[in-house]
Parts: sequence; C-alpha cells; structure tokens
Amino acid sequence: MRCLVAIVGPTAIGKSKLAFRLASGFGAEIVSADSRQFYRYMDIGTNKPTLEEQKSIPHHLIDVVNPDEDFNLADYLHMARKVIEAIQQRGKLPLLVGGSGLYVWSIIEGWEIPNVPPNQDLRRELELKAREQGSHALYQQLCEVDPIATAKIDPHNIRRIIRALEIYQLSGQSPSLVRRKEAPDFPVLIIGLTAERSELYHKIDQRVDKMISRGLIEEVKELLHKGYSLSLPSMSGIGYKQIGDFLSGKMALPKAVEKIKYETHRLARHQYAWFRPSDARINWFDTTHPFIILSEAKNLIQSFLP
Repeated sequence: MRCLVAIVGPTAIGKSKLAFRLASGFGAEIVSADSRQFYRYMDIGTNKPTLEEQKSIPHHLIDVVNPDEDFNLADYLHMARKVIEAIQQRGKLPLLVGGSGLYVWSIIEGWEIPNVPPNQDLRRELELKAREQGSHALYQQLCEVDPIATAKIDPHNIRRIIRALEIYQLSGQSPSLVRRKEAPDFPVLIIGLTAERSELYHKIDQRVDKMISRGLIEEVKELLHKGYSLSLPSMSGIGYKQIGDFLSGKMALPKAVEKIKYETHRLARHQYAWFRPSDARINWFDTTHPFIILSEAKNLIQSFLP
C-alpha cells in the first residue's frame, strides 16, 4: 500500500468526518495535518477527534507536545514521514487530513526544511517589535528579504513571520530558497472539500457555538491553571486568545465569541490561498450533498489504489 490519500479544505468543512468514514471503509489510519491539534490539553478549541474515535480508528500526530514546547515544520516533517512509512509498511492506507496548507504541501511535495534551531533572544526581539509597531512591521521586514515566502504567510500570523525571519537571520538565506522539494516516491491522491462562502461561514459559526457549549471557557481556565501563559504561541490560536481576553477582563463573552467567528472566517479565506479551486491536483467536492461525496470519494480511492 505504497500510496497516500490527502483530504484538504478550509476549517469546519467536514474533513475529519469524511476521513473517519473513509478510514472505516478502507481500514486506513489518519495522520493529522492540523497545526493546532499537536498540543496536549487543547481539545475543544482545536476540534480534536474524540477519544472514542481515536480508539476506533488509529490517529497519529495528535497530542505530541505540551503547549509550552516548540514544534516547527521540520519537527512535523520528521515525525509525519516516519508515521506514513510505518502505516504503509503495515499494508494500510495513510489518510493525511487537515487544513494547514504548510503542513499538507510539505508532505505531498516533499519539502526539505533547513535545520535552524530556535533562537529565543531573537524571537523576543522580534516579538517586542511586533508589540510596539504591529505585525505589519514584521511582515514588511520579511517582504523586503523574501517576498516569495511572505506571499504564502498570513500577515496576522506573527509566529510564522518570526520563524521565517529567524531562518533568514540565522542561516543568511531566504526561507523560500533553502526549502528544497523532492516529491515522495509513491502516488498521492488529493480530495478537497469546499462550499459556498455563506454556507462555510454558517458551518464555522455553528462550530464555534458548539465549542462554547462543550466547555471551551473551562478548557482555557484549566490551561491557565496548569501554568500555560496566554503569551505562548499555542495559546494565541483562534479561540484560546479570545477566551483568554474574556477571562482577563479585556472583553465581554459575546464580543469574544464574535471575534472567534470573525477570525475563523478570515482563516478559511486564507486557507483557499493554499488550496486553490483552480489547482488541478485536487479533486474537489462540494459539501452540499455529503452522502454523494462519501460515495464518490470511495469510488475515487478505489480506482486509485493498486
């Protein structure tokens, strides 16, 4: 079973649900490509599969680091490639599932990432600049040295901007130039899920309301109780930052929930920059008819498998 199936698309579109059903039918194992599900104790806000789902279908690269530990793309690639190879050697089908385009394409396109270790002094210096001058100042700084890398980074994603500047300043090379590509030696099938913008926003809003009702506020309280600061990169993720602001008295709960929905809408729009509807590599399905999608996706995979 030397092949790989990837399921991609914007947040809240239904990737995990489809992957679970496909995995059940094909005896497959799921490999996460969701950059927020790597962290332990952060379950509701990242919409992780339930423990029952993880027991029913093997899931990989979920809960691999604590919220205060560094976990970068090079770490992910090292772990994901080992996991995918192990699944293939067991004769199983690996399903790569997630909306983090950086992680998905790094596997599919075979990126080689420079091993540039974190430099905490430099990071603190850049973080201070972001606080004093705004994220746009760092974004512009990166654009001046590497416009290609900048075009693929969300201007509000300070963590990724800082990492790109870190690679440039410590290696002396532009991040886009030091990333080599060597496609994997097995075929890859990519399934993409999409929906009309209004329908996608409705799905996102429903998910956010469900996260609140499931206990997102209590989850953030517990993280703070464990000693994880709101200044950590993991705690600056959508949902955790806004609920943290609510708990610290910076905004009322309705405003925090509204901000979560707004920022998630913006994230979804940015994800389409990674997964373009015009990309011929992706087999797109509109989620208006989920049962048709399941049937057609099964047929597509069946014809793809050796």
